[in-house]
Amino acid sequence: MPHERQRFGRLGEHLAARHLADKGYRIVESNYKNRFGEIDIIAMDGETIVFVEVKSRRSDRFGSARASVSRAKQRKISMVALAYLKEKGGTGKKARFDVVAVDSHAAGPEDSVEVIKNAFALAYG
Repeated sequence: MPHERQRFGRLGEHLAARHLADKGYRIVESNYKNRFGEIDIIAMDGETIVFVEVKSRRSDRFGSARASVSRAKQRKISMVALAYLKEKGGTGKKARFDVVAVDSHAAGPEDSVEVIKNAFALAYG
């Protein structure tokens, strides 16, 4: 049985996927895993492959969800994304990294989910 934190994270990912779909993204995969790690959501935004990290927060006590994707996490997501593109034959396609911030303490449902497009560039080393 998942712990409360895991349930909260899954709820955040569900809200993020629904929000992205409402904005016209086509969800390709959720919780994609390979030997390098995991990407929460892989989607298409037009012809662009989008690798999405979802960050959920109940409060801003430890900082906002938006600011919580560390440089180390960016490197890990980059490695997973590159392996995904190689595996799927998408190395010649446009790709980007978005972050979806889900802040449950925000005022209303529209304010609680924010998509940050091009949140970071491909991170090396």
